[in-house]
Amino acid sequence: MAKKVYPTEIERCIESLIAVFQRYAGQEKTNSSTTLSKTEFLRFMNTELASFTQNQNDPGVLDRMMKKLDLNCDGQLDFQEFLNLIGGLAQACHKSFTDSQNIKNK
Repeated sequence: MAKKVYPTEIERCIESLIAVFQRYAGQEKTNSSTTLSKTEFLRFMNTELASFTQNQNDPGVLDRMMKKLDLNCDGQLDFQEFLNLIGGLAQACHKSFTDSQNIKNK
């Protein structure tokens, strides 16, 4: 009998990222289910990253983020472009964490 293999923590995180992307992609009937439109991106940001968006003083920050992330300038974010957002946020969080640890250690 084969031993049951459970997903690792990182595998579950990857599955979660895919599931969240798919939950928002294609919500608009006119949009592909493999990309996020601007409206879907804004809905994603305001729901899943609400603490980030609520702490912004600049009302145009999400529009600029969308434009910067949309590398092929098609007005949509595909999964790779979405991952650039997630990776950038993860790097910023990691830097903040390590900076605070360095301050504590001094």
